[in-house]
Order: sequence, then C-alpha cells, then structure tokens
Amino acid sequence: MSDPAADGIPCLWMRGGTSKGAYFLKDDLPADPAARDGLLLAIMGSPDPRQIDGIGGADPLCSKVAVLSGSSRAGADVDYLFLQVFVDQPLVSDAQGCGNILAAVGPAAIERGLVAARDGETEVRIHMVNTGEVAVARVATPGGRVSYRGGAAIDGVPGTAAPVALMFQGLAGSMCGAMLPTGRAVDVIDGVACTLIDMGMPCVVMAAADFGLTGAEGREEIEAMAAVCARVEAIRLQAGPMMNLGEVAEKSVPKMVLVSAPAEGGAVRTRSFIPRRVHASVGVFAAVSVASACLLPGSPAAEVAVVPEDGRFRVEHPTGAAEVYLEVRDGQVAGAGTIRTARKLMDGRVFPRG
Repeated sequence: MSDPAADGIPCLWMRGGTSKGAYFLKDDLPADPAARDGLLLAIMGSPDPRQIDGIGGADPLCSKVAVLSGSSRAGADVDYLFLQVFVDQPLVSDAQGCGNILAAVGPAAIERGLVAARDGETEVRIHMVNTGEVAVARVATPGGRVSYRGGAAIDGVPGTAAPVALMFQGLAGSMCGAMLPTGRAVDVIDGVACTLIDMGMPCVVMAAADFGLTGAEGREEIEAMAAVCARVEAIRLQAGPMMNLGEVAEKSVPKMVLVSAPAEGGAVRTRSFIPRRVHASVGVFAAVSVASACLLPGSPAAEVAVVPEDGRFRVEHPTGAAEVYLEVRDGQVAGAGTIRTARKLMDGRVFPRG
C-alpha cells in the first residue's frame, strides 16, 4: 500500500464561488470514513488556527473538501460529497452541503474524466450526496475543454471568470424533512423571533435588531462581540433538535443568519455565522433559504425585506450580494438557481503530514 505522506495524493485545488477547497476522487482516499477524515485533517493542517502545516487557508471558507466519483444514482453524472474540515478543531463534518464548492464540481468532474466534455457547453448533473438532491451545472467547454475565462463577476471575488449556471429542485427539507421543520414560520427561542427553515441549508433567520445590531457591522466587528456570539450560539444549540438535526454542538448546521433591511438595492441584508465564525459573504444554499424566508408573512426576514417581483433576490452580505432566483408555484418555492464562477488554482499531488 502506498504511503500518502511519501507518495502524495492527486488533488485539484479550486475556487468555487467565494470558497476554496481540495477536490479528490473518492478512490484516491481511504474508504473508511474515520481514516479518510484523519487524512483530510492532516492535509489541511488542522487543528491549528493558522493551518500552517497544511494547505488550509486558516478560514472555514478555505478549509473545504469535495469528494467526487461516478454517480451512484440514475439521472446524475457524478456524486459529490462535501466535507467541512474545521480549522481549529479535529473535526470533519458531512452534515451539510456547500453551494459555493458545488460551483467547481462540474469543471472538476470534467477535468478528472468523470464527465466527457462537449464542444461549447457541457451539462453536468450532480448528485449532492449530503442531501440527496441533484443540481444541474452548465460549464463552458469551448473546443471540448473547460474554460475558466469569461465575463461573469460575483461579489466577494475579484475580476471575472466563466459563468457556471446552477439550478436546483427539491430543496425543501433537504436535511430537516420539511422547509419549516416545526411547521411554523416563527418560533421564539430565548425571547428572539426565529424562522427555522431548510431550503437546501438549515438556517435560523433572526432580526439583527434583536441583538442590538444594525446589520451593517463588519465580520471582525461582530466576532469581537462576545456576548452577541454567545447568545447566537445558545439559540443555535436549542434550534438544532427543533429542526430534527439532533445535538449540534459539534455540527456545522444550522447556520445562523441575522437579517436587516437592504442597504444596496437588494432584497435583504445578511450577516451569517458558519456556525460560529461570521461568513465573509453568504453561502449559496443559505441565500436560497433566506430568500425563501422573505416570502413568509410575519417572519423576521419578511418584516425587513424588499421582495422583488421577478423572483431575483439579491441577498446582501459583507462583501456585496449573492443573487438567487426563486421559482414560485402556487405560493411554494418550486426551484432555485444562481450564477457562480469557479477557477482551477492547482493540479498536482498533496502531501499530508506523516
């Protein structure tokens, strides 16, 4: 058996949306989940706040992994398992998906030969193993080769790149069994009105004002507010069982989202926790969940949102806004979509510490 520390492991290091991660083929990692997770911790350099002895970026947004393989289900081309590698704890979680890392799955699947490229554009149907849904990605492949160059821009990423269109269906209750796992648009936890919602990402949506915030505070400013962070975490720990997620002390879900009135012409402004650090932007599925919450009368999000007539929600975040499209039928969200970008940063072998 080969020695990963000596021989290395094939790895694509890619930016997907506003995140970065390591993309592996399933067959290149140990089959045993515990052994796999131990290897990934060694690759990323966790647990260490700097991740100095690994390839992680000392930030949850840059300590992510995608595991790819041929599809295990009909109607899909590739399986995608998302793993969040904690930075300063020896934890690897598969308790959620990631829509940003998803943006590079289509290109990575083509790069690794799991999907044959067509001339012009290639559609990749992706089975999101964490939640069971299928996403459809459209990847630019002029001349039968992935192109990362293009004119699409997303907030939180400098410059432009080729657009990756993503469409989702069947997101309601992806992990909680129902869009509103408690059956209510509003629950009160520790005196705070909360919407417990799962439209691709379990989220607890609360008004920033209920924490004495305007919603305009920056990432570092909020993280320095120990009392606010402790209060948010206390609510999260109670919301987990209410959302059918069980004990969530060592899980990365639910995400906690503070909402306020939009300031830059969007639908709603957000500051989200992932789950304890404040997100530099907002996750794709979290944005879909928040946008869906804006349609619930009496909810914290609905109280401050400016709902667009065309279904295109610009969800504001600390570094700009994420645009998601909601397809509404008979008052219910039937589908969602977004435009992301991705880029290949490195293709080679990674060497974990021995």
